[in-house]
Amino acid sequence: MGALGRALLWLQLCAMTRAAYKLWVPNTNFEVATNWSQNRTPCAGAAVVFPADKMVSVLVREGHSVSDMLLPRDGEFVLDSGAGFGAADAGRDPDCGAAAPALFLDPDRFSWHDPRLWRSGGAARGLFSVDAERVPCRHDDVVFPPDASFRVGLGPGVGPVRVRSVWALGQTFTRDEDLAAFLASPAGRLRFHGPGALSVGAEACPDPSGCVCGNAEVQPWICAALLRPLGGRCPPAACRDALRPEGQCCDLCGAIVSLTHGPTFDIERYRTRLLRGFLPQYQGLQMAVSKVPRQNAGAEADTEIQVVLAETGPDGTGGAGRLARALLADVAEHGEGLGVLSAAVRESGAPVGDGSAAGLEGSGMRAGLAGGVAAGLLLLLLALLAGALLLRGARSFRWSRRDEAAPAPFVAPLGFSNPVFDVAGSVEPPSAPQVENSSVSRSYFVNPLFAEAEA
Repeated sequence: MGALGRALLWLQLCAMTRAAYKLWVPNTNFEVATNWSQNRTPCAGAAVVFPADKMVSVLVREGHSVSDMLLPRDGEFVLDSGAGFGAADAGRDPDCGAAAPALFLDPDRFSWHDPRLWRSGGAARGLFSVDAERVPCRHDDVVFPPDASFRVGLGPGVGPVRVRSVWALGQTFTRDEDLAAFLASPAGRLRFHGPGALSVGAEACPDPSGCVCGNAEVQPWICAALLRPLGGRCPPAACRDALRPEGQCCDLCGAIVSLTHGPTFDIERYRTRLLRGFLPQYQGLQMAVSKVPRQNAGAEADTEIQVVLAETGPDGTGGAGRLARALLADVAEHGEGLGVLSAAVRESGAPVGDGSAAGLEGSGMRAGLAGGVAAGLLLLLLALLAGALLLRGARSFRWSRRDEAAPAPFVAPLGFSNPVFDVAGSVEPPSAPQVENSSVSRSYFVNPLFAEAEA
C-alpha cells in the first residue's frame, strides 16, 4: 500500500473511533511571502540568504533566478516538478530593490506549544477550544500536510509530548520505535528540533464521557507562546468579574457551566445537543465543551464537564448568562436521561466602558472563529490527495556540515515560574535506519561554504 493509501486508511480509522486530529498550519515553503524578511518572495536577480546556523527543509514549487544564495549549515530543497534555481544579474528587476538581500526568517520560530499554529479537524461552527486544548492532546492524531515543508520546535523537554499518532511525509507513526527512528534520521532532524521529546501510542479516548486533554503540565509554555506577541500579558477583559476557565490563558466574558455526570453520559451526544438545540438561539456566543479536572477536588482523578459560553458580540448582551440558565433548566428536566447528575453556573459581570468585547486574537472568545472555519475531515482528505499527487514526482537536494553544531541553550519564558520545569534530562537517540518515502528522492551534498573550515 502506498503512502496515499496508508493516509486514507488512517483517516478512515480516525473517523470510526473517537480520535480527534490536529492539523499543523505554518510551513517553510519558499514561495510563502511570510517566510521572508520583506514579506515577499525573492524577485529576479535578488540575493537570497538563509540563516547560516540553522537547519531547514524548504519546498520549492516554481523556478527562481537569483544572483547569490547563502545556504544554512544543514538543509534540503524539495523541488516540485519544473522548480529550480538559475543565475541572474543583480538588479535585473529594477522594482525589486535587489541591493537588499532577501532574508529567510528563522525556521526555528514555530513551536509545538503555540495554539495559533494548529487547527482542529472537524470543528463545528460555534465551537472553540480552550487554549490548552488547541495544542494536540494525548489522545489526538497529529497531521503535517504533505504539500508543504515544515519545522517544529518540540519545547523545553519537561516531559515527552505524547499523542495518539503522527502523520508526516506520507508515513503514519503509531509506535515509539518507528517514530524515534524517523526523528533521528536526516529527514526527521530537519523537521523536528529542540530538547523536547515526541511520543506516540496512546489509544483514542476510550471513555464516552470524554478524556482530560493532558496538557496541564505544559500550559505555562502554551500561554507564553500565545501571549508572546502581546508582550506576555493578557489583554483586559471587557467585563467586570471576568472568568478564567480551566485550560484558558486569559480571562473572558460569559459563563461557565460545570456538570457532574454518571456512567451513561456521552460528551459527543451532549455537545451535539447544545449545538443544535440551544446555541443557534443566541447570537454572539462561542461554546467550548470538554472534560477537565474538577476544581478544588479532593481526589486527583475527579473530573467534570466544563461548558464555556464566551461572549463575542460587540456589546456583551448577556446571552451567555441566559444560555447558561437555560442549560440548568434543561438539566433539571432531562438530566437523568442525559446522564448528568448536577450542574452549577458561574457568570461574569456587566460590560465595562463601551462594552466592546476586546480579547486575545485567536484565543478565548475568538478561538471558535478559527475553529469554525477549520477544515473538516472531507477537506483534509482532499488536501492529502492533492498534496500526495503534487509531491509524487518531487526531487530534493540536501546539504549538511559533517560536524553537528551544539544545540542552543533553552531560555524559559518570562512570567511563569514553576519548579517542575527545572528538571532537565537527555535521552540518547537510537540509530537511524533508512526511512522510506516512495514519493521523494533525495540527493545529499556538503555545503561548500563550510568545506574549508572542516578541512
